[in-house]
Amino acid sequence: MSEPIYRIRPGGRDLFDRVLPGVTVPAQAGPALAIAPDLYQSEGMSNTWLLVTPEGRIVINTGMGFEGPVHRQKYDSIDDGPIRYIIFTQGHVDHVGGADAFLESGTEVIAHAGNQSHQALDEMIHGYRMEHIDFAFPGIQAKLEASDDDASGGSRAIQAQPTPSITFEDTYAFSLGGLDLELMWIPGGETTESIIVWLPQRRIAIVGNLFGALFGHVPNLVTIRGDQYRDSTTFTTAIERLRALEPEILAVGHHEPVIGAEAVSEQLDRLHASVTYVHDETLRYMNEGKDVYTAMAEIRLPPELEVGEGYGKVSWNVRAIWENYVGWFHHLSTTELYSQPPTSIYPDLVDLAGADAVVERAHTRLAGGSPVEAIHLAEAVLATQPTHQGALSVYRDAHLALDAASNNFWEISWLRDQIRRTELLLEDG
Repeated sequence: MSEPIYRIRPGGRDLFDRVLPGVTVPAQAGPALAIAPDLYQSEGMSNTWLLVTPEGRIVINTGMGFEGPVHRQKYDSIDDGPIRYIIFTQGHVDHVGGADAFLESGTEVIAHAGNQSHQALDEMIHGYRMEHIDFAFPGIQAKLEASDDDASGGSRAIQAQPTPSITFEDTYAFSLGGLDLELMWIPGGETTESIIVWLPQRRIAIVGNLFGALFGHVPNLVTIRGDQYRDSTTFTTAIERLRALEPEILAVGHHEPVIGAEAVSEQLDRLHASVTYVHDETLRYMNEGKDVYTAMAEIRLPPELEVGEGYGKVSWNVRAIWENYVGWFHHLSTTELYSQPPTSIYPDLVDLAGADAVVERAHTRLAGGSPVEAIHLAEAVLATQPTHQGALSVYRDAHLALDAASNNFWEISWLRDQIRRTELLLEDG
């Protein structure tokens, strides 16, 4: 079997370095990537694709609103035929937001029947998400809410909320210019209404973020930015359905496609086995009476099932699987049932021990290789003395230690945001 694909592709740390600065994607500056005859890919916060036929063009996903014009310009430089269809593989904003840049008179927009309800769900928690996503995408809210002048001198939102003109429940097939397309509903690693675009004549599967943002990494079954739980067995079923098609090219949501039937099959097999292993081990720990934190600490993939953890993490998925089966009450403490969090007694503990003594113990924990425990102790002091320089210092240093050990986009994003905020407090102190 070939080596895990994540070893030869950029991982979570690379994604952090490329996406975060100004919420820009440098790869957009280059030309579209030719994947196969008349099939092109433009990279952004999520990939988009262009299919060119003698009877017009098909665009698959449109990026964010502020990316749409860039994708359009790149595609127009390849072919300026009419855009007959826009296809959305899922309803997330980085797939549908750039639609206005592509819509023309007569353009049909195709998506799963659940696309609108998913867009509505995004809107329903928009306020929460904007407040809790800035640590990973600083400045994203300003870009989402930006506007520019339309032809009438008015103002229009850059981020589109398109309504599909064609929807389907299970499958939808059509042809254009001699090219056959089969759209299949396959819920997977991000949304319950995701679809794939299958080109049977060429054995090409365009799957978007069906398997998450980084293919070859464990899925993100729960996002720390805030989203609904995703089911691991639904994810493995998606792999099985795609694998049965035996694609020779797999076009994924980030980075280049996977080329070659054997390479695609091997990577799908590895990913399926890895997610199944974590699922089964989590159930074993549950049924053996162990607690969720023990499971998070101990469940690791064996070497033969190694995949990346650049976007999701095994330990996070253990907790997601656990809570997806049995909920949020872990039977560890009566206090789980009530509204008072553990932090409510931090002042009492610090008052008893003394702030400086707690900080000294935090330094000892950090020096002993336990940065998370150091953060617990520092937070106890900061709960009552938010400008305590010793607590701020060890809090920052513990985050720096965790950052140095991580290759996960979301973890790095959170850690560096906390480091930045703490350093500002240290400067003010």
